[in-house]
Amino acid sequence: MSGDIFPDPLKFRYSRWVEVAGWLYRASDVVAFGVPLTIDTAREAYQKGIFPWHTDGIPLPWHCPERRAVIIFDELKVPRSLAKVRKHGEFTFTIDQAFERVMSECSRMPRPGQGGTWITDRFVEVYTELHRQGIAHSVEAWDTDGELAGGLYGVDAGGVFCGESMFFKRSNASKLALLYLIDHLREQGSPFLDAQVMTPHMEAFGARLVSRARFLEMLRRVQARKLVLFP
Repeated sequence: MSGDIFPDPLKFRYSRWVEVAGWLYRASDVVAFGVPLTIDTAREAYQKGIFPWHTDGIPLPWHCPERRAVIIFDELKVPRSLAKVRKHGEFTFTIDQAFERVMSECSRMPRPGQGGTWITDRFVEVYTELHRQGIAHSVEAWDTDGELAGGLYGVDAGGVFCGESMFFKRSNASKLALLYLIDHLREQGSPFLDAQVMTPHMEAFGARLVSRARFLEMLRRVQARKLVLFP
């Protein structure tokens, strides 16, 4: 890790507002604008607790939020109704069997309050290559007919899984895929999952917000253990 593309997000001086392309953009979570998305920039960013999020009309922002959503596995909550569905065994789950399909489905998933998708063709290209290199991973939920019913994908940031996006075609498929992933990560010794931003789904699983400094400390402690999440 050369460390010469992005600054240390803990030492970086964040601006509250930045003028970008003629617009004022709230930048208190952003360490850089317009750094191209490549294999190298993505790899370094995730190792430093930074992630890209495409926003139409703005040079690509790279985020390290002031408040980060995490699921600490010892604090995991499984809603009672979901636990009942899980017992029925309606789905089977795999890891890394349909990465590109999962990304594609995630890009088409409607998001409340979003008019489009942040998963652009460039994101698909780069993350697919990260997948080939063993850095990005997917979890798939299959129904009894062998059809892809839901799933999620994300990036291994050196022992911590950074969740990027989820989709479902059948009720509860993506939620159960997340529980399957958490079970897998726990078996490999990882203590938490980076959910990046809080959503109602994440909150239902017991996710909580931690400060930027706390998140980066948690990330670096796990990275020092040199865990292998996907042997």
